[in-house]
Amino acid sequence: MSSATPDALPLVSVIVPHYRDLDGLRVCLAALDLQTYPRARFEVVVADNNSPEGEAAVAAVVAGRAKLAVVTEQGAGPARNGGVAASTGRLLAFTDSDCIPEPQWLAEGLAALENVDIVGGAMQVLVADEADMTPAEAFERVFAFDNRHYVIRKGFTVTANLFCARAVFEAVGGFRVGVPEDLDWCHRARAAGYRIGYAPDARVGHPARRTWTEIVRKWSRLNEEAFGLARTERMGRVKWLVKALAMPLSAIAQTARPFSTPKLTAGRDRLSALRMLYLMRFWRAADSLRLLARRP
Repeated sequence: MSSATPDALPLVSVIVPHYRDLDGLRVCLAALDLQTYPRARFEVVVADNNSPEGEAAVAAVVAGRAKLAVVTEQGAGPARNGGVAASTGRLLAFTDSDCIPEPQWLAEGLAALENVDIVGGAMQVLVADEADMTPAEAFERVFAFDNRHYVIRKGFTVTANLFCARAVFEAVGGFRVGVPEDLDWCHRARAAGYRIGYAPDARVGHPARRTWTEIVRKWSRLNEEAFGLARTERMGRVKWLVKALAMPLSAIAQTARPFSTPKLTAGRDRLSALRMLYLMRFWRAADSLRLLARRP
């Protein structure tokens, strides 16, 4: 794709769902303005999920740099679907309004898309101050957004860094609500015969959660969605119970990671990440059992 003249390059639609994060959206759009892929060959569609600040406030941040689509059905999945519906590109690239794509993100992701049907790029966890990480930031720096592992070992990519052709998206269908949308969509795509690949140089930065409350809020949502998917599977509740009971033990297998990773350098941060790992795995186990007891 890089050898083609700009006019011959396919038109790409970058889909950015947004809800109540005007500062993050402003930074994301600025990063998209710096893409090395020719600006005339991609459009940005901001799919606002009915933010309480109102359409006018979102439009002021967009400031003509993107097409604005207001999607009233709540959820990141419906917002992405609405963004696709409002777009015109033959190829689709997905990221989130709190993310910062690096300048080569589009070019590298699209180049990788020449060899497979779906591409997941690299995710980098960003922290406010490398020299003064919170325990939550240290934990996320090690354990969050391991998209290489997700793509290569688990067969899905996070929706913060996903590329596909419009024809593939339409064949698979849109993102669903009440389930882990990235996992569900990619697994449906693979079941339909589409291939997924990893693009290490298509990088997107995502800010780390900074507090325990933010971590719990994230995993409450992810657990709820994962349980929604598990309930549809054969023996899903039994498998969920086994997974919940094994969750604390799974921390043991990950104990060495904070001390072997180059993502942390300070001993204090490595210990903080380890402590958060065990706290989080016990919390997730308890929350999983709560869901099992609450939901028929």
